[in-house]
Amino acid sequence: METPTLSIEQLRFPLGRYKLPAVFQSVLIKESLTALTQLPGLLRDATAGLTQEQLDTPYRPGGWTVQQVVHHLADSHMNAYIRFKLALTEERPTIKPYDEAAWAHLADSKEALPEVSLQLLDSLHQRWVLLLQSLGFNEWHRTFVHPEGGEMFLFQTAGQYAWHGQHHLAHITSLRERMGW
Repeated sequence: METPTLSIEQLRFPLGRYKLPAVFQSVLIKESLTALTQLPGLLRDATAGLTQEQLDTPYRPGGWTVQQVVHHLADSHMNAYIRFKLALTEERPTIKPYDEAAWAHLADSKEALPEVSLQLLDSLHQRWVLLLQSLGFNEWHRTFVHPEGGEMFLFQTAGQYAWHGQHHLAHITSLRERMGW
């Protein structure tokens, strides 16, 4: 049976694009917390047994390598954790964006073994989920301001990063499936 050819859009967004919820929904918070709790282990499973050549394979033409994706998740989720802490301790802080593509091309993202970021994600997600589990309704409605994306509620941001982890996990798992790894 022949594998269907996927479009660049399907390769870029294997789960579709994130849909920002307009209102707080406790079920979405629970789903987000579950996804954030599970991500480090699922990512570890998805990268287990890959050779360096496989880790150096981009998940799509012009995309990042598997190794860069793992390190990007650590970079991105560290930034998200800090954004949450800022939003919880300051009124409507304006956060600093970063050039994630440039970060993905730095030596630590291209050369460090994924295990370094997997260990970081294990600890980071333990702390992040602990923090998120402590939030009440009012805290979920605290905000930060992204200079390009505008004001975001923490309940929206939690869902966005839960999706983000699953999105990049799907890059790796779908590549493995397509390549027969």
